[in-house]
Amino acid sequence: MRQRLNLILLGVRDVLAAVAFYEALGWTRSESGSDEFALFDLGGVAIAFQSRQAFAADAGLTDHGRGGFAGFALAYIAHSPDEVYRTIAKAESLGATVTRPAGANPWGHNGYFTDPDGHLVEVLYEDGWKFDDHDNLIL
Repeated sequence: MRQRLNLILLGVRDVLAAVAFYEALGWTRSESGSDEFALFDLGGVAIAFQSRQAFAADAGLTDHGRGGFAGFALAYIAHSPDEVYRTIAKAESLGATVTRPAGANPWGHNGYFTDPDGHLVEVLYEDGWKFDDHDNLIL
């Protein structure tokens, strides 16, 4: 297996509602996919939304619904501290639940919200992160 992830799959209650939420945050939906399997190009990695039931069935699992900490988060590295605060505020205005308000910490700024389906998202800024000309993270 190559050291690469190409697709992030998220099970959601309503695919079109999830699409609308992320489009309102500024994302652009890919023309690929469908209303049952919506795709967004994240620059070399894609994220797909599909119904929780279809996702669970495909994986051979039972959907126990949302709730609780899953030990997983999507993380967005902002380009400024101000972008952290603006993004958290915008997500909240769109129906996200802020689990940790944006604020300063010893290494930078961050905050967390859960999207309308309960997926945890961290928005962070730290001086040490570097990006190439295509906005890809350089480790």
